[in-house]
Amino acid sequence: MALFSNLSERLNHIFSKLTKRGKLTELEIKEAMREVRIALLEADVNYMVAKNFINNVSAKALGEDVMKSLTPGQMVIKIVKDELTALMSSTDQKLQLSHNPSILMMCGLQGAGKTTMCGKLGAYLKKSGKKPLLVACDIYRPAAINQLQVVGKQANCEVFERGTQNPVKTAKQAIDHAKKQGFDVVIIDTAGRLHINEELMNELKEIKKEVKPQEILLVVDAMTGQDAVTISESFNKDLDISGVILTKLDGDTRGGAALSIKAITGKPIKFSGVGEKIGDIEPFYPDRIASRILGMGDVLSLIEKAQEAVTEEEAKKLEEKFRENSFTFEDYLVQMENLKKMGGINDILKMIPGAASKLKGVAIDEKQLAVNKAIIQSMTKEERLNPEIIKASRRKRIADGSGTSIQQVNQLLKQFEQSKEMMKQLKNNKHGMRGMFGR
Repeated sequence: MALFSNLSERLNHIFSKLTKRGKLTELEIKEAMREVRIALLEADVNYMVAKNFINNVSAKALGEDVMKSLTPGQMVIKIVKDELTALMSSTDQKLQLSHNPSILMMCGLQGAGKTTMCGKLGAYLKKSGKKPLLVACDIYRPAAINQLQVVGKQANCEVFERGTQNPVKTAKQAIDHAKKQGFDVVIIDTAGRLHINEELMNELKEIKKEVKPQEILLVVDAMTGQDAVTISESFNKDLDISGVILTKLDGDTRGGAALSIKAITGKPIKFSGVGEKIGDIEPFYPDRIASRILGMGDVLSLIEKAQEAVTEEEAKKLEEKFRENSFTFEDYLVQMENLKKMGGINDILKMIPGAASKLKGVAIDEKQLAVNKAIIQSMTKEERLNPEIIKASRRKRIADGSGTSIQQVNQLLKQFEQSKEMMKQLKNNKHGMRGMFGR
């Protein structure tokens, strides 16, 4: 994920200079804050938001506790993390789902990814035990209804549509249908426009008045930067939105919208879209985002991703294989599939504390994993279970079958043996095993 990569790099550079010093002078802290302000503005953070943020951090960083501390640089970083978290935090960060059915009205401009986000949100709620109904109320954009049906199928959610009849009427009928059929969440996909206009707002106000949604969620494209903040202001003024969903956050290297929206509108970011797949949606956790921005990793999100990809039973089996040193290429294939479910390996590494700075400028070639998979799939079952039998003639057959070279096959076999050797060492080190498979 390119999430805040430019801003993160700049801040890490600024703070690395602070932590290398012992005591800090007032002038050094002020100089660092000036650099942070420039970094925020370059990340497309709203000018007033950046100014207020720096004022708040400076007031605390120049306090007596920091100036007299033995580790003032670390204390300044903690203040920045706390202020970043406060900047994006809200008491109503979670979805309000106390009604039956709970009604979520989605709105936004055309092209922001609103219809796709309806499907993603449906899939997310379904995974948490809800029964969502998607409602097609965009009757103007060609193929909008069809698109909702496609994402609904991907999310395994029913779609309610009544063609091009009045969207207000469709929304009301959908809620009646939901009550009769036992749906506990209704997600209404409304029409967008290429720009904000009176006609769009009037229709949205009418739907809001008739169905009284518990949540009005504005979907905005994170890559539009300051425009995303302006759009949020306009929709909030007319509709009193309850929250924002940022799409394409994985493609936004600046992140200004995420850091400005809550401060400008007073409304929280509740979810973020982090990819193109139906499962690429995450609740927006301000403290975790602040940690990622400062290169501190995001262990909680990593654990959640791992728990989604690997069942407890699978994890126990894997641990046993490592303990017994019986890990095979069959297991390797399973782990590759699990990595894919969790996202790219580069994204996973960024969630590990300290990994970002150690691997700066290093990109692990995801294509190599596909090459490795092709090599393993060209092996016989016997070869996958007993790699030691793979001698010269077998290596040539595997290389030919996978469209690779003998050198690539040799390289994979060598890496596999090195991995097993490392596992053997961990087996003999109680702390090491516990570190990998403990709580």
